[in-house]
Amino acid sequence: MPAAHDEPVRYEKQGPVATVTMNRPDYRNAQNSAMTYALDRAFYRAAGDDEVKTVVLAGAGKHFSAGHDIGTPERDAHLPFERRAGLWWDHSDKEGGESRFARESEVYLGMCRRWRELPKPVIASVQGACVAGGLMLAWICDLIVASEDAFFADPVVRMGIPGVEYFAHPWVMPPRIAKEFLYTGDRMSARRAYEVGMVNRVVPREELAEQTRELALRIAGMPRLGLALTKRAVNQAEDLQGLHTGLDSVFGLHHLAHAHNAETASDALGGMDIGAMKKAGS
Repeated sequence: MPAAHDEPVRYEKQGPVATVTMNRPDYRNAQNSAMTYALDRAFYRAAGDDEVKTVVLAGAGKHFSAGHDIGTPERDAHLPFERRAGLWWDHSDKEGGESRFARESEVYLGMCRRWRELPKPVIASVQGACVAGGLMLAWICDLIVASEDAFFADPVVRMGIPGVEYFAHPWVMPPRIAKEFLYTGDRMSARRAYEVGMVNRVVPREELAEQTRELALRIAGMPRLGLALTKRAVNQAEDLQGLHTGLDSVFGLHHLAHAHNAETASDALGGMDIGAMKKAGS
């Protein structure tokens, strides 16, 4: 078994609060499949533990998450994993759009939808970068506490792709703000995210963990079933406002963009690797 500091996700329980920490700080917590499935196991563990009342999702190091892993030495998108979020077949022995659609239906859209339905309150504790795929992880949480140095961005329009796979943008912020956010790819500060209603609280960096935990403990004092039913009620209201079907429809557009890139550019990402994205200003 790997040492705890080598595991892609750390799990710690203190009283009624479980803290799930992404643990690839050297790569700004870029999400490879190993991390994604480790997150899934951690969320299952928290859901099944009657002593856990609330969950905190955090990122080790300077950044919450820089998004999907598109270029670290541990990138593993080509490898098979035991599928947990849906019934699509293994992607690793398939080609082209079939492979990409099957994998992303599982590890991106499918996982995020499942985690959003965890019947306990989940609070994102966000510092530094929360970019592209990092947004998806923050957005599936019920509350977001951000440090003053946190910033949010979805620059994948530079790839010719209409936002990340879990396209919650018009629900977590007003539609015109979402369009500007996507059209420019610019960073949104924590303060601006608070102003548009995407973030619940903005706190000093050195107080982030403490204030997030205090909020988690306060919520943990509420009745478990009451919290679960309230979470379900608000999620259902979002779905009645079109979130569920909107995610499905934009997921199709997302894959149309990948297919177009594969036909007209060097790869399905439009040739935009990490270096190219940084050069473009992400």
